[in-house]
Amino acid sequence: MPATAELLARTFTPWSLGSLRLPHRVVVGSMHTGLEARDDGGEGLAAFYRERIAGGASLIVTGGLAVSPEGRGGPDYVVLSDPAAQERLAFAVNAAHEAGGAVCAQLFHAGRYAVLSGLTDGAGAPLQSVAPSSVPWAAAKSEVPRELTGAEVEEVVRQFADAAATAKRIGFDAVEVMASEGYLINQFCSPVTNLRDDEWGGDQERRERFAVEVIRAVREAVGELPVTVRISGDDLMPGAPSPDQYARLAVRLAEEGADAISVGIGWHESRVPTVQASVPHGAWLAAAERVSAALAEGGKRAVVIASNRFTDLRDVEQVLRRGTVDAVALARPFLADPLLIERSRSGDFAAVNTCIGCDQACIDRSLVFQPVSCLVNPRAGRESEFPVVATRARAHVAVVGGGPAGMASALDLARRGHAVTLFEAADALGGQFALAAHVPGKEDYAATPRSVAAELGRLGAVIATSTIATADLLADFDGVVLASGVRPRRIDVPGADLPHVMDYERAILAGVPEGPVAVIGGGGIGVDVATMLVEPADARERAAAFGPRFDLPWSADLLEERRAVWANRNPSRATRPGSEVTVLRRSGKFGQGVGITARWVVVGALRDAGVRMLSGLSYRRITPDGVEIQTDDGTVELIPAATVVVCAGQESHDPLRRDLEQRGILHEVVGGARDASRVDAVRATTEGLAAARRIAP
Repeated sequence: MPATAELLARTFTPWSLGSLRLPHRVVVGSMHTGLEARDDGGEGLAAFYRERIAGGASLIVTGGLAVSPEGRGGPDYVVLSDPAAQERLAFAVNAAHEAGGAVCAQLFHAGRYAVLSGLTDGAGAPLQSVAPSSVPWAAAKSEVPRELTGAEVEEVVRQFADAAATAKRIGFDAVEVMASEGYLINQFCSPVTNLRDDEWGGDQERRERFAVEVIRAVREAVGELPVTVRISGDDLMPGAPSPDQYARLAVRLAEEGADAISVGIGWHESRVPTVQASVPHGAWLAAAERVSAALAEGGKRAVVIASNRFTDLRDVEQVLRRGTVDAVALARPFLADPLLIERSRSGDFAAVNTCIGCDQACIDRSLVFQPVSCLVNPRAGRESEFPVVATRARAHVAVVGGGPAGMASALDLARRGHAVTLFEAADALGGQFALAAHVPGKEDYAATPRSVAAELGRLGAVIATSTIATADLLADFDGVVLASGVRPRRIDVPGADLPHVMDYERAILAGVPEGPVAVIGGGGIGVDVATMLVEPADARERAAAFGPRFDLPWSADLLEERRAVWANRNPSRATRPGSEVTVLRRSGKFGQGVGITARWVVVGALRDAGVRMLSGLSYRRITPDGVEIQTDDGTVELIPAATVVVCAGQESHDPLRRDLEQRGILHEVVGGARDASRVDAVRATTEGLAAARRIAP
């Protein structure tokens, strides 16, 4: 479409990464998936690559490939010197080439971030993490890294060079040196972790020497093969080098032969969020632009790749038209939608299954070495297990419920050619996603039901909204997926039926009147409700609030425009000071159920806003004036509240299960309808996919 071609004209302009010519300026950024370590001959990784290249991806950067056993991030990382890993990687790279794409090997050393407990080297000796200095990571104090000797530092430089040569021999199209996000090379650059006073530390020039030597050695090892280096735009750590110092380092690395500088941001232990849903789209662009300006001033020719919190190619296009960076790397969006490129190229933006920044099935899992997938695309990382193959036995399947589980089932069934009717009692798809989209910072949750509706429509599925399914209505289908979800759980507390008490669904959809509010329940939903109460609804106000926290180059008008794409909230809801909100929890952590990379952000934001958070208590009664509680030490207190919002968990909503069983109608019950205890959207979409394969293979 001509209009679309003009809309994304810069994005789809060819460019060169060293000797590698690429058709568009979107890179699939590095993601640790664990697929490289899977003992399947490389088929899982190959399937992952094929699907994304078929969807328009041109250059994929691998997850971190360790240059030595000590450099592994954990048990599901591979070492490039391992012959078995080489065989798997060669198979996957060849598959990518056959599909028409290119693959860049990321050369990786975790340094003090390595989790090596229980792992051994080739001789069976226990592995210990190594670092420039014996400075432990706060999250792993029991594992104190051993300080590398000067000779060992030189050996690690050789390991990077050897790994680069191996990658070239295997058939990779480029190599990327990981020197960001707090891993070994970044550790050498920072006085926070490099306490040495020798040729590898003592002042900034000597601290940067390791990075320079690695790039020099890698360049020599691979000849004309393109070399990129991912550097830190800003460590976001107290005492770290300044962003300007890192920009000057980029110039030095370009002098040593780096063809491209990919700009990362933050360390794992930084207390500034970098990738969570609450971070504005493109919030860290200024870090990449700073590097680009330094390169231009130094007269160095290296392309610059921006990254972090880009999800929409229309945003990428605006970035590229600024002329400050050459390409943009997107990682998690390619988990969410392998067809991101082609759908955007054709102008079908409504069908793009947008990354919602939840981290729950991707980053959170990678940190504990579990298989990586995607909440909104449960096939991600499991493409070889759940191939999309057209069915030869078309079934007529009903899906009851248009929430996360039901949408996942309906999509998989329709994609494989089954006739699907999706029944949803509400007037639109979404379920819990539709609720979440009202919460500030979670506007992108509205994108998934929008995407599902668009794709199901294209595939010929029937979407019956505002329709309550009955057993009679379902009797003629070949099978039924029952995904009718959950309802807010009622509490057995005197006064719970008073008129100023509401459940979380009503609070989110209808808004909460002005005045002090007590939130009963401090889990994920309680935290969301509290966030909705204290954060501004207006995107312009929120953009101003982001200023102190993020290096945000966008204008308030542009941010408001981008937010409005997904906005699905009540514009008239009142925002109040945090001092008017109290969150109550019987016991346990606030935000329990929120992913590990997001919980500290959202709970911290509430504390910063002045929200009172009380736990270790019981509820005595609700009165017209508030909630009377008793703390574990016996103290009785009345929490003043003009409104009480109950966020005390959920109950399964499965009114059809018994009727379907009695009539002998083939069915599967999934998600919250099956079991509301500790249900989350990851479990719901995963169960929805699996049920679709069982009900109609």
